[in-house]
Amino acid sequence: MTFFILKRLAQSLLVMAVVSAISFSLFNFVGDPVNNMVGQDATREQRIEIRQQLGLDDPILTQYTRFMGNILSGDFGLSYRIKRPVDELILERLPATLELVFVSAIIALAVGITLGVYTGIRRKSWVSRVILSTSLIGVSLPTFIIGIALIYVFAVHLRWLPSSGRSGTVDLGWWKTSLLTSDGWRAIVLPAITLSLFQLTLILRLVRAEMMEVMRTDFIKFARARGLSERAVNFRHALRNTLVPVITIIGLNIGGLIAFSVITETVFQWPGTGLMFIQAVDFVDVPIMAAYLVFVALLFVLINLIVDILYFVVDPRIRLGS
Repeated sequence: MTFFILKRLAQSLLVMAVVSAISFSLFNFVGDPVNNMVGQDATREQRIEIRQQLGLDDPILTQYTRFMGNILSGDFGLSYRIKRPVDELILERLPATLELVFVSAIIALAVGITLGVYTGIRRKSWVSRVILSTSLIGVSLPTFIIGIALIYVFAVHLRWLPSSGRSGTVDLGWWKTSLLTSDGWRAIVLPAITLSLFQLTLILRLVRAEMMEVMRTDFIKFARARGLSERAVNFRHALRNTLVPVITIIGLNIGGLIAFSVITETVFQWPGTGLMFIQAVDFVDVPIMAAYLVFVALLFVLINLIVDILYFVVDPRIRLGS
């Protein structure tokens, strides 16, 4: 198992090296940061001085080496627009994004697995057909359209929930949470549902397909012949044998939620890292853009690494092959 983990770690480091190179390229190919930091009245000498302070006139290799050294030390530089350290800005916005992703993941997993098991077992019932037909909405419609529709129905028309923002936050010192107040939960409901719909649909259809395949296997027939109850057959034997593909989709689900949070946070003006990234793109704030890419890539790499290790634990065929 040690060799397996070391191999995956080496692959993860290679991915992060490629992502860091792409992030570094933003500093040289996405606009001129000096133009975003000074006004139109700035003199040529002032522009040259700022370029020297930022090290933009140094050789590319020198800039990249300095960039990698700063990343390894947790220093992503200063925001061109806000003039604050980027790592502080990310840490301020991170609780909002992680709470949104956490609630969305719980909704997607709980509802997706439950409905997937039901439609896999009762695949010919009219309820299953309604569920499958309705689930096409999560796959077919873009996230921003679903968000706007929910805002119109529940915020504008019914006025049950707020349409934007994050309210009811409680400062715990090291974390600002909105999950301890009723206002916080009311604010997170619509964006969490919007963010979870696409992943929920994927999990539902994957679990249903795997359940239908497993239910036709010989060991399920043998379990029924032994006189086991339907509950034991469905959950103790059938559902357990869908774990490997479900673990895959769960890992991709969490990564996808982080990626899609950019759109959801923009629609609902949720003050997370995704909205910060969109605002940075508008102002060509390259340090924030580069830090966000590295941050999201690191989360994806860590999630995939955990999924690979879970494969090794759950599936004995992988251990045997190793």
